Amino acid sequence: MGNRAPIGVFDSGLGGLAVLRSMREAMASEDFIYMADSAYAPYGDRSPEWILHRSAAICEFLLQEGAKALVVACNTATTVAVRALRERFSPVPIVAIEPAVKPAAALTRSGVVGVMATSRTIGSAQFAHLREQYGRGLSILGQACPGLADLVEAGRFDDDELHQQVAHYVEPLIARGADTLVLGCTHYTFLRPIIQSVGGPAVTIVDPAIAVANEVVRRLREAQLLSDARGRGHTMFFTSGRPVRVGAVLERLWPPGGVVYRAPGLAGGD
Repeated sequence: MGNRAPIGVFDSGLGGLAVLRSMREAMASEDFIYMADSAYAPYGDRSPEWILHRSAAICEFLLQEGAKALVVACNTATTVAVRALRERFSPVPIVAIEPAVKPAAALTRSGVVGVMATSRTIGSAQFAHLREQYGRGLSILGQACPGLADLVEAGRFDDDELHQQVAHYVEPLIARGADTLVLGCTHYTFLRPIIQSVGGPAVTIVDPAIAVANEVVRRLREAQLLSDARGRGHTMFFTSGRPVRVGAVLERLWPPGGVVYRAPGLAGGD
């Protein structure tokens, strides 16, 4: 495997584009393969067994496409599957996103942190561990947000229902004293302006996408896999959903020119 091989990235849908964007900014010459599992998004209400099996299948696909490293840009997949994925695909570098509880704990002034995520992430052992490890002396409030990722995946950014749901999930956290909100699902990055508007200007929003990009750089440098290519790298997009539908949302979230292909062997009935 050469250092000019692409980096494989996957999420349950298009939310992981927030992570991809940060990686593209940090590693302009790298090539990327992005897999949006849109036919099965979101993962939040899926069983752990299903998430593990599906995540492994997507990793296999990305490696078959020549990926030199893998990025799990889905908090739910991280909480359920990343340990098993690292064991199965070692020595391939695997970097995974997780709710940014640690930096949020350092930023809060009120001592109350709200974490917005899927039901599966909020109920996971990993989130409980993060809360115990970094939340001593603080109140770490987990807020499951069913439905939000679906609205992002459908591209319904101007929908009244989306604004109502954001308010429904954010306002109780603010009412309980939260001054720091963690975006514990990559889809929520694209709702940041709405979340900020509901929470108010005094609320700090923590998004782990930049930290993931920095960790990918560190791991690739450590493995001597950083690309030595000149010029801007390319990005290929695959989906298990309908490329036309996914492409229409991609146009709103990514610079022009992105073409979405149907992932062979992974396509669903979306």
